Amino acid sequence: METDKEKNQNNLLKGYNLLLYFAGSMIMYEPTEECVVDFWSKGILNALPVSSSNPRFIEAASQLRNSCNDKTQCRRMLQEDYNKLFSDSELALARPVESTYLKNEFLLNGKLPFKVSDFYNSYGWKSSSRIKVPDDHLGTELLFLTLLVDKHIALDDEACRKEMKNEIRRFIGQHILSWIPEWNEQIQKYAETLCYKGIATLIYACSEDIFSLLDNNRSDNFRIEFKN
Repeated sequence: METDKEKNQNNLLKGYNLLLYFAGSMIMYEPTEECVVDFWSKGILNALPVSSSNPRFIEAASQLRNSCNDKTQCRRMLQEDYNKLFSDSELALARPVESTYLKNEFLLNGKLPFKVSDFYNSYGWKSSSRIKVPDDHLGTELLFLTLLVDKHIALDDEACRKEMKNEIRRFIGQHILSWIPEWNEQIQKYAETLCYKGIATLIYACSEDIFSLLDNNRSDNFRIEFKN
């Protein structure tokens, strides 16, 4: 039987997953008019599904609330930012690919010690996104993270839930927080729109919050709440 604590945590995780779905889609695909209408014109980003006292999350919420003020120009500006920041060419200013950022100290005999493909394969995960972009593309990594979170939410057995928490934290530590800080710095430096600045900060903050939320030895150092 699901306890009140588990129910609250699951609601929080569902809220974070919604944010990661949004952020991941904005990294993976060039923004469309429908995207601008759904997320900005309808005011969805003014009421995020979770509230966190993590300063980075607060910053992300502020950036997103103040972004895309001119809706008629917003899609064009988003598309220009997307192509400038994330294109497949060597000229991309903030390529969202893990291997672009990991320095030599992360390498073992010149190779990455933790290949994200191995993580995917251990769960038998096959996705069309793995065909379109590298396995260590941020959009793919965020999609896989939401899959792990969904698996955790669906579990009833406490021992299995504890193990899945460890797996999610291991994935975040090895394949997201290992490089997202540097990627976020590039976004803050080169993005023209507050939209993409806010999205990068949001990804960083959500990753931190989920990592903390699923700590089996967690002490409540900061407040996270689900918004109904």
